[in-house]
Amino acid sequence: MNWDETGPDTDERLDERLVQADADGEDTAVEAALRPKDLDEFVGQEKVREQLDLVLKAARARGATADHVLLSGAPGLGKTTLSMIIAAEMGAPIRITSGPAIQHAGDLAAILSSLQEGEVLFLDEIHRMSRPAEEMLYMAMEDFRVDVIVGKGPGATAIPLELPPFTLVGATTRAGLLPPPLRDRFGFTGHMEFYAPTELERVVHRSARLLDVEIDADGAAEIAGRSRGTPRIANRLLRRVRDYAQVKADGRIDRPVAAAALGVYEVDARGLDRLDRAVLGALLKLFGGGPVGLSTLAVAVGEERETVEEVAEPFLVREGLLARTPRGRVATPAAWAHLGLVPPQQGGKGQQGLFGA
Repeated sequence: MNWDETGPDTDERLDERLVQADADGEDTAVEAALRPKDLDEFVGQEKVREQLDLVLKAARARGATADHVLLSGAPGLGKTTLSMIIAAEMGAPIRITSGPAIQHAGDLAAILSSLQEGEVLFLDEIHRMSRPAEEMLYMAMEDFRVDVIVGKGPGATAIPLELPPFTLVGATTRAGLLPPPLRDRFGFTGHMEFYAPTELERVVHRSARLLDVEIDADGAAEIAGRSRGTPRIANRLLRRVRDYAQVKADGRIDRPVAAAALGVYEVDARGLDRLDRAVLGALLKLFGGGPVGLSTLAVAVGEERETVEEVAEPFLVREGLLARTPRGRVATPAAWAHLGLVPPQQGGKGQQGLFGA
C-alpha cells in the first residue's frame, strides 16, 4: 500500500487506511500510521516535549531552520516519531538514514549535497557512523559546508561545497559512545525515559481506536503493564491480543482476554518474554544465581552474547531481577521469587563464584 505524503489526513481517512493496511497484514505500514503526527498528540516524555516545543516555536518565529537535535534513549520510545514530528512542525521534508549505512565520507557527502533548504535529516544510531563520516559531519553541522577530497596522495585537492541550512536529528541508544565534539554541536539534547503504565494505557487506547478494536480500561491496563515501559511493545502486544480476541473471544478485549492472549505469546505479568525467562532460568538453575560471565550465560541459553547483553539484560536489571558485578551477572532475591524457586543456602552451591565475568 502506498501512503500519500502530500498532506495531512483527516482522522476518518487515517482510520480507514489504517484498518485496510492492518487487514492486508502490512505491519510496517500499521506501525507508521500509529505514530502521532504532532507534539500535542504525542503521549509521554513531558519534559522533552515541552523543551522541543520551545525550540521549534522559536525557530518558526525567527523564520530560521531549527537547531540540530539529539535524542537518546532505549529502542521503541519514540525517537523516530519525534523526528517526523519535528519535520511536520517545521513544514519541512524529512530524509531518513542510519549510522551503519554511512561507512564512508562519500556516503555522507552524497546525502548532504542533495538536501533541500530547511530539510530534516534523521540519522538513526548515529553512534555507529564511521569516523571519517563523523568528522565530515562536524563541519556540515557547524558551518553548513563540507570539503570533498578529489584525488589521492600529494595531488589530492579539497573542494569546498556549500550546503543549504538543514536540521540534523540524531538518535542513539548509547549516547556515551558519541564523541564530545559531535555531541556539543547539537543545539538541543533530549533523553527519552521509559513510560509509566498510565501513559502506556493512553497509548493502547489511542491505538485501539485507530485499529477499530474494542477494549476496556482493565484490558488496556493489562497490556500496558506487560509492555516494558515501551510504546512500540505496547502496540505490538495490542495487535497480538486483538488477534486472540477475534479468534478465541468475541473480539472485545478485557483483562481476562488480554491475560490469556499474552500467556499464549509467553509474555508474563511483569513483561518478561521467553528470552528473559531463559536467561534467568539458566542463571538460577545452572549457576546457582551466579556470579557468571555474560559469554557463559549466552552459551547456556543458545543466544549470541550481544543479544543477551542488549535485549534481555537491560530490562532484567531495570526490573531488579539481575545485577552486574565485577565478577559477573548475579540474580537478585526478586528473581528467585519471580520464577518460584528457592535460593540455595549461602555456600551451599559448589558452582558459586566459579564462572568469571
